[in-house]
Parts: sequence; structure tokens; C-alpha cells
Amino acid sequence: MRLTCLLLVLLPSVALAEPVRISGPQGPLEAAQIASEGAAHAVVIIPGSGPIDRDGNSLTMGLATDTYRLLAEGLDEHGIASVRIDKRGFYGSAAAIADPNDVTIKAYAEDARDWVEYASSLAPCVWIAGHSEGGLVALVAAQDAPESLCGLVLLAASGRPIGQLMIEQFEANPANAPLMPELRAIVTNLEAGKSRDPASVTSALQPLFSKGLQRYMIDLFSYDPVSIAEDWRGPALIIQGDEDMQVHPPDADLLEGALPQARRMNLAGGTHMLKVGISGNPFATYADPSLPLHEELLPGIARFIEETSKSR
Repeated sequence: MRLTCLLLVLLPSVALAEPVRISGPQGPLEAAQIASEGAAHAVVIIPGSGPIDRDGNSLTMGLATDTYRLLAEGLDEHGIASVRIDKRGFYGSAAAIADPNDVTIKAYAEDARDWVEYASSLAPCVWIAGHSEGGLVALVAAQDAPESLCGLVLLAASGRPIGQLMIEQFEANPANAPLMPELRAIVTNLEAGKSRDPASVTSALQPLFSKGLQRYMIDLFSYDPVSIAEDWRGPALIIQGDEDMQVHPPDADLLEGALPQARRMNLAGGTHMLKVGISGNPFATYADPSLPLHEELLPGIARFIEETSKSR
């Protein structure tokens, strides 16, 4: 018995998350909440694109990162509460909509605003932290900001329309060269609001351009993050890793130009998963959840929130 008590004392305390639900369009939306006692601030964490869960993982996409769980637990250590969400149509929010592809950025933004309203029960000042595509959702949500929204944290968010980012990501792999003319043509069509018959698409690209995904991409590709960011005059923190293979420092430059009031945090060696890259293994941070977040990430977010709050 004494040994058990001693182990409990020696083991580091882990923040306990609990599932919470709010009303969604057809069924409940679900998230994991960490309620920090006496918190003055809460952060709503919005995942990136695709079927990524509240912890930052996706069996379908081969992602095992725990990035959002680590972010929430680290915020708790700084006395900041959090709500990390499952997007409508996925995981705990699967019942919120019948077809997870039958969504729009505007719909995701509405959900984000509803989660901000909920998070205001945890702390009076709420922040949206949007990762990758979630950064665009955060910017759109802020266009009709709830009263309790204090600011935005943009984590590896694109400064360009996502269609152009997709082309760049494909171009980075020389093996994709034979596919590029068709990919560019498809993206151009989607940007113009025109879909393709999936059966007419090269087999290697078909998984990316199903009928449902094309419908979503037509909406997604219509947004220019810079023009949307220019409408936000509140506090913002732009975070960008210099080893990010998906979103690059020039994207953060574009967002910084559109948000002159924003602060910028550059993560030396940081990847898209907000961790330090492993030399010789560029995908390690996508597949090893035991890797910690970049050591500057959490202190930087906590410092930004504290200092911004003092100046308000």
C-alpha cells in the first residue's frame, strides 16, 4: 500500500480530459475538455483537413501524432483550459451529419463558434487554435466573432488558397511529375466551381477526387486566407515551423502581412505536426506519438495569451 502511494506521488500528474457534447446539425458534436481550475483562458483546438480526430490522429491517413492531446495537456500545465473537437461527421461527432463530405468551411466555422460559446463556461476569455486547414476555419469563424472570443492562434496555417497549396505539395515529389498536368487542370476546374466525373480521373488521383470530396474542394478552394485575415483586427499568433513539408514560411509571411497586429513564432526545426523533425526521417513526427511538441510551442502560446491579456 505504501509503495502504491509513493508511486502516485512520484508519477507526473496527467490532465484528465472528459468528453463533452453540444448540439450539431443532425446529432451531437463531441469534444474532449480539460477544465483547468480557476482558468482565465480557454482554447478551442480545431483539427486540420480530413478525418483527423481530437487528439491529432487518423488511422485512415496513417497519422499517429497525439499533437492536439499534447497541446491540450500542455496548456493545462499553464493554467489554460481547452476543448479539442471532433469535426462534424467524424469520430465522436459522426452523428452530427450523415455524409462527412457534405460540409463547407462556413459550416465548420459555425461549429467553431458554437464551441467558443461552450468554452466560455470554462473561462471568460476564449481563443481558437486552428491547425493547418483549421487555421482557415478559425479565420472564417472570427468574421462573426462570439463576444467571448479573445483571439486566434494559427498553427501551420496556409496563407494561400488551398488549391494552390495542393499543387505545390504534389510538385515537391518528383515522382508526381507525370500527374501534374492533370492535377493542375482538375484544381483549375474546382476553383471555377466545376467538378469532374471521378471515373475520368487517372486511377492514381481518383481517391483524392471522389464526387463528395470534389464538392467539398469547390467550397474550400474558393477561400483566400489573406483576404479573410484582413477582416480580423483582434489578437493573433502565427506559428510556423521551418521544416514544415506542407505549409511553408512564406505562407506565414502572407498571413503576417494581412494581420499587422499579429505576433509571429518561428519554430526552428519544427514540422507540420509542431514537433522537431528527425534527421533522415522526415515522416517521424507523423507516425510517432511519443515525440514531444516543439519545446518553444507551449511556453510561446502561454506567454502570448498572458501578455496580450495584460494589454487589453
